Amino acid sequence: MKIFKSFILCITAAAAVFVSGCSTNIKKSEEIDAGYADKYIDLHLHLDGAITPEIAKKLADVQGMELPTDDDAELEKLLTVPEDCTSLNDFLKCFALPDSLMMTKEGLSEAVYQVAENIQSQGVIYAEIRFAPQLHTEKGMSQEDAVLAALEGLKRTDLKANLILCCMRGEGNEEANFETVELARKYLVDDGGVTGIDIAGAEALYPTSDYAELFAKAKEYGIPFTIHAGEADGAESVRYAIEYGAVRIGHGVRINEDKSVEELVKDKGIYLEMCPTSNRQTHAVEDMSDYPLIDYLNKGINVTLNTDDMAIEGTTLADEFRYMEREFGLTPEQEKIMLANSVNAAFTSENVKNELLKELGI
Repeated sequence: MKIFKSFILCITAAAAVFVSGCSTNIKKSEEIDAGYADKYIDLHLHLDGAITPEIAKKLADVQGMELPTDDDAELEKLLTVPEDCTSLNDFLKCFALPDSLMMTKEGLSEAVYQVAENIQSQGVIYAEIRFAPQLHTEKGMSQEDAVLAALEGLKRTDLKANLILCCMRGEGNEEANFETVELARKYLVDDGGVTGIDIAGAEALYPTSDYAELFAKAKEYGIPFTIHAGEADGAESVRYAIEYGAVRIGHGVRINEDKSVEELVKDKGIYLEMCPTSNRQTHAVEDMSDYPLIDYLNKGINVTLNTDDMAIEGTTLADEFRYMEREFGLTPEQEKIMLANSVNAAFTSENVKNELLKELGI
């Protein structure tokens, strides 16, 4: 129950409540139209938030499970939060089904494979898929079983991709978090497997300042890490994450609440994993007309563009780029800068980074 509580708190912090409302057919100008990115890198993608109705069907089939409905429209309602959603309960319903489909080795392996194949079909050429092994143990898998299953799924795809193991904010799961770090150490590789860790969950309730010991251990082991910070909690959360040694920040959208933190991020070359649709729906930014991504770019901050919970939000990374172009005038040159940032920030080998830059034409 304690692990389940941590899972619920994670969902509360990361909830996205309706689709982005952007269209790939709406273009701001011919100049921007000509510069649209068509190859993408997603560094912030949660596995449990990426289970589409089509993937859910495949997971059920592989495991001989029955879905709650055979109707495609009803299945989509179970997996995607509606535009008029105002209730956390409606959001949580969207995670209950994918969670239940990833409690076996077969289900988790297939989920990683199917998500990788799906995003590759959408133009993603590199991704880091993150998940919390401790949230997949309700039906007998150990955390290590979960990691091995995810690695097996990763090996089946042609997409260049790696795994980030998430620890969880919460109470009573300290041992589970340290086990996750130990597993990351055991399976850490430069590419083609586990390449980093993260911590997700209710940032405001369980502040980053509580996890110094956990990340001291990760730093001792030489494990690269990103930390969810500056989303549900303010800029000070980002300061702690940087002090611990994080080279990337999950979201970090609120660093402008403290100019000294904003300068710290810039001066240290920290990469922000920004996710506009998610930030809009979780109200990390109340007024999206003030969304600071372009401002951060103009200040020389290392911004990257990502999805977060793409299936729950009903978005894709292409949609995120189109949204930023249409609503904020994101230019082709700025897109190239962000894509280069994503390559430089990636937890992968220098060989893969060079291949990605070549493929992107940067």
